[in-house]
Amino acid sequence: MEALGASSFPSFTHPLISKTIFEKPIIQIPLTQKLTSHVPVVLSKKGNLKSFTAISPTVLSTGESDYTSSPDQDSEAENEEEKFDWFAQWYPVMPICDLDKRRPHGKRVMGIDIVIWWDRNENKWIVFNDSCPHRLAPLSEGRIDQWGRLQCVYHGWCFGGSGDCKFIPQAPRDGPPVHTSLKACVAVYPSCVQNNILWFWASSDPLYKDILSKKKPPYIPELDDPSFTNTMICRDLPYGYEVLIENLMDPAHVPYAHYGIMKIPETPKR
Repeated sequence: MEALGASSFPSFTHPLISKTIFEKPIIQIPLTQKLTSHVPVVLSKKGNLKSFTAISPTVLSTGESDYTSSPDQDSEAENEEEKFDWFAQWYPVMPICDLDKRRPHGKRVMGIDIVIWWDRNENKWIVFNDSCPHRLAPLSEGRIDQWGRLQCVYHGWCFGGSGDCKFIPQAPRDGPPVHTSLKACVAVYPSCVQNNILWFWASSDPLYKDILSKKKPPYIPELDDPSFTNTMICRDLPYGYEVLIENLMDPAHVPYAHYGIMKIPETPKR
């Protein structure tokens, strides 16, 4: 038979306990006595007695409590920190062998319309937003003028490699230099050549202007190793990457969908 005994609590004044959503309590009610009591519990089993002491939580009577974030809030904060930004990354655009320095090239990468052109004054490939700031005409439909500037096909506005407007044919020569306005500039994307491939950073935010010095595109040493051979092919396909991956994981279609195009072993006659 088990016997249970407990001592009586000393008298004290209870505080008003309530839940609050505020960061700090608005009203603090001090206790007249510390809310800590010792409750001896005696358990008996087969004639053996054991004594236990139960201690209730202590309630702070004065001062401010330290409030910490909940596990859910910590998890949300970690998820925000680990969130992947698809537009703060390097992406391959085209192999250099497919680019013509005599004309601009229009491409769409990650849903972004860009124009690639060779700036002979800076001796490098430039990637712009494929939209003239004047009337939003595609700059990829333009040309490289005799001074090596990218010229819009619509009204002839000319741009330098840094995105600044160099010349507006319709502006009076003796008038204000309207071509120097920031509204006349084109958005420029950071770009570089690596492994004979043109790469671009998918954000024109000035914050990433010098991103190449901090983060470079993925490097594949075998592509620059003369002991390896490689062939680069660039194709524009009118669908998303998920369809392409599903297609590449289906080798059974190759002998039929690519009949006469790809060299494959002949199917034995059955």
